Amino acid sequence: MSDSEKETIKSASAVHSYYRKFESFIALLLTIIIIIIVVVAITRLAYSVYSMLLVGMKDPLDHKVFQTIFGEIITLLIALEFSHTLQYVVTRQQSIIQTTVVVLIAILALARKFIILDLDKVSATEIIGLAAATLALGLTYLILKSKRSNY
Repeated sequence: MSDSEKETIKSASAVHSYYRKFESFIALLLTIIIIIIVVVAITRLAYSVYSMLLVGMKDPLDHKVFQTIFGEIITLLIALEFSHTLQYVVTRQQSIIQTTVVVLIAILALARKFIILDLDKVSATEIIGLAAATLALGLTYLILKSKRSNY
């Protein structure tokens, strides 16, 4: 191997190292933003539980109360899963976010949408669209999982 080839490899390695540091910095910044979102969301959830269930003495099995509380809980779970996924990038355990995790987060977001859906105000085409998106994401997850198990 010639000296020019060694220099090219060394230069490419330095660029890659700087990019990895940049990627980790962005992941850390996103994690901080998600932490802020989680703190605000947990505060809103606590306020909703306090005002609806303790002060307002509403029935937790009432459809609207259930939708509100569990919609907020699932929103928190989505934010926490994003944060957990970003931790792999920050700690350099993975260089990129895994596609499977993104698909699972999207499925969780659709589950939240179904929970908070007001069936009196939604059209049949919207339900069909959500069902198609759920089916597509489910199939995508199965394909990704089967390809992962083949490796």
